[in-house]
Amino acid sequence: MNKLLRLEAFFAELGTVAVAFSGGVDSTLLTVVAARVLKEKALAITVHAPYIPDWEVHEAKELAKAQGVVHHILELAVPDTVLDNPADRCYLCKREVFGNILRHAHAHGFNTVVDGTNADDSKDYRPGLRALAELGIKSPLQQLGITKDEVRSLSRELGLPTWNKPPYACLLTRLPYGTRLQEGDFRQIEAAEVFMMQLGFRAVRVRKFGDLAKIEVDRESLPKLLHMELFDCIATAFRGLGFSHVTLDMSGYRTGSMNDQLKLGEVAKGN
Repeated sequence: MNKLLRLEAFFAELGTVAVAFSGGVDSTLLTVVAARVLKEKALAITVHAPYIPDWEVHEAKELAKAQGVVHHILELAVPDTVLDNPADRCYLCKREVFGNILRHAHAHGFNTVVDGTNADDSKDYRPGLRALAELGIKSPLQQLGITKDEVRSLSRELGLPTWNKPPYACLLTRLPYGTRLQEGDFRQIEAAEVFMMQLGFRAVRVRKFGDLAKIEVDRESLPKLLHMELFDCIATAFRGLGFSHVTLDMSGYRTGSMNDQLKLGEVAKGN
């Protein structure tokens, strides 16, 4: 049995399901397959919080509408436990967020919640996976051994517009651990990343270190960026957003680059 059929069988066995739906490539595949199998017995739940870009929530709404999926938006604040952006922020945040998703799902008659963790996600530092396990969240892509490349392949096979969508993560990941979280910082980072996307850089991160912005784009796009006129354009735009200094990470975009801070800390402690 191929993996798409196994995924369909997974949802058929559940009978009803709520999908934590960000609009990314993984959760979109889950949402569409669940809805095709279970119809109105599948619910997509999208969290709207200060650390999630507005454009991402808008895209999730449009995707759900286009696919005819039952869709709820869950408005949440920044959890008190992560206001200082601790090293275990992902665990603490997922405990809070998915606890809220579970309560919302149960209140609407959906007893099982699934998320888009795939078979590759255990390769990086992801303390949030522990929170999902503690709450009983199911991760069918991981459970069925479906990798990111396979998610993209299946999405393309199904004609989903997200098949080649770059990976995104919440805006908490743009700030160093230990930084006090402020909504103004989220809006500043979001505006800077939207500006870069409008220039044609799809896989982009703008990391914020005080009044310094560090731009990361995928390595394939670095040559496109290396032009003085474009440098001047970006620097002017970022200064207009409140950044005093703008830098480019010559290593290119890397998922979890902020985790280097944790590795340095471990070395400093002799671990």
